[in-house]
Amino acid sequence: MNIPFTKMHGLGNDFIVIDGVSRDISISPERIRELAHRRFGIGFDQLLLVEPPSQDDVDFNYRIFNVDGGEVEHCGNGARCFARFVRDKGLTDKNPVRVKTSNRILVLDMDEQGNVAVDMGLPVFVPAKIPLLAKEQALNYRRTLQVAGESIDVEFSALSMGNPHAVIKVEDLDKTAVKDIGEALGKHPDFPEGVNVGFMEIIDRQHLKLRVFERGTGETLACGTGACAAVVSARRAGLLDNEAEVQLRGGSLSIHWDGDDQPVMMTGPTASVFEGTVEI
Repeated sequence: MNIPFTKMHGLGNDFIVIDGVSRDISISPERIRELAHRRFGIGFDQLLLVEPPSQDDVDFNYRIFNVDGGEVEHCGNGARCFARFVRDKGLTDKNPVRVKTSNRILVLDMDEQGNVAVDMGLPVFVPAKIPLLAKEQALNYRRTLQVAGESIDVEFSALSMGNPHAVIKVEDLDKTAVKDIGEALGKHPDFPEGVNVGFMEIIDRQHLKLRVFERGTGETLACGTGACAAVVSARRAGLLDNEAEVQLRGGSLSIHWDGDDQPVMMTGPTASVFEGTVEI
């Protein structure tokens, strides 16, 4: 069956978005892996599937698949592209739009310039809910990793933004072994579902630089949930004000968090790149 898709990106974090409202869509993990290949397929960081709502208080279901074919819980940059897609395709004229992921409900609000603000919900710090195997909740955790044949101790904060994140504060982002450390911590057995690993460099109380090594994908040009996790982590450590600009390799996101028991708000741009059809 041939189906239409739209190639989109949020700060270089790229996706194909598929309308599963107008027709039933089922794509195997093997086919997703083929389509994700950047030389032999379309190439993308995630495949986003728009589905009809599964409950009365939402407008759509939002499903996310990584390049390895596995389904994941949340993607902030993808959520912004999702909001633009459903409006561009005439699937809704609502603004904001409420969408359900596998574990939370997101509120997506698009302005006239195409920027989308996303209520990312509450960060979760309880280890069992991240999930992280730890005896008790802490501001920071330490684990020993094998990196390039050597044992190193790494300190990180851990939280869930609808998906698991570990955030490491570094002094010089450009000199950090993002891939090696990201892979090692991402596969640590104390993260039973894997983890997205963020590396943040604090510039001042309103700015930070960030690189994220995403589980099932590798390093991407931008990560919305990772930007939220980094700001939350830095705020809890007293390093940032309640609103900060996060500079990623693909551009910048604005993140606002007023502290415990408050949702994280993320605002950033989206872009449509091209459209096509593909056989599934």
